Amino acid sequence: MDAAGEIENQLIKLQDISGFLEEGSLDDNLLRLAEKTAKILEAQHCSIMLLNDGESENPSMKVCASYGPLPIAAYKESVHKGEGISGYVVATGKSLLIDDISKSRFANQARRAKDPHKSLLCSPIRINARIAGVVNVTECGSGKSFKPDDLNLLDAVALFIGKSIQTIQLQNLLNSRFAQMALIQETQKNIGRSLESILHNPDQIAKIMAKSFYKEMTRTGFGSSQIINVASDIIAQLNAHLQRHSKRIGREGKEYQEKPSA
Repeated sequence: MDAAGEIENQLIKLQDISGFLEEGSLDDNLLRLAEKTAKILEAQHCSIMLLNDGESENPSMKVCASYGPLPIAAYKESVHKGEGISGYVVATGKSLLIDDISKSRFANQARRAKDPHKSLLCSPIRINARIAGVVNVTECGSGKSFKPDDLNLLDAVALFIGKSIQTIQLQNLLNSRFAQMALIQETQKNIGRSLESILHNPDQIAKIMAKSFYKEMTRTGFGSSQIINVASDIIAQLNAHLQRHSKRIGREGKEYQEKPSA
């Protein structure tokens, strides 16, 4: 395929993700974005990792969504800036194409050393001026190594993922009157602090809402035991969601282990 044909092919692929409609929870949307990214790059695996901005001194990053089988241990690992491939990309802000991981500086960090697919891509996810995480793509569908054009395509997709994350967060805030009031009260309390600066930090928003929720419950007369019951119910719902997610990961991991090696 000539250069013009290759560009046209990439634009066609990008049309698929440009029609992505952000709706529902952030977790569900990230899963859908991981799947779409893998299909656009014609890859078997894709993972999206996001930084926890609540850790201001040395924020860590975890896998938030993936497509294709991924070791369960990968979901439990925290990666800091400068650590491994993803940490390197976050620290430098530069995307990375590795032709053969076994011959790269990251050889000792390969998850599947015996896997015949050695090539991978990693691009930073940006929300405005800050890096919010990375998107990783592995196992090229053709069985060959990824090319520079593939990295350029992933860079474009990573920009879209960043904008999608921001849009989903803002939509959810706009749909919640409680969230609106909590943020307005925060900006009024801290003169000179703009609402825009807060909106770009989801971990900070969560803390503001938690404080506001607690104050509202105590103001309306709820006692300590009732507030604890509400907090316990929130945790229970979160655990139920994580268990469903873990079961799905477990099924994919089992399918991957049973898959005959090439």
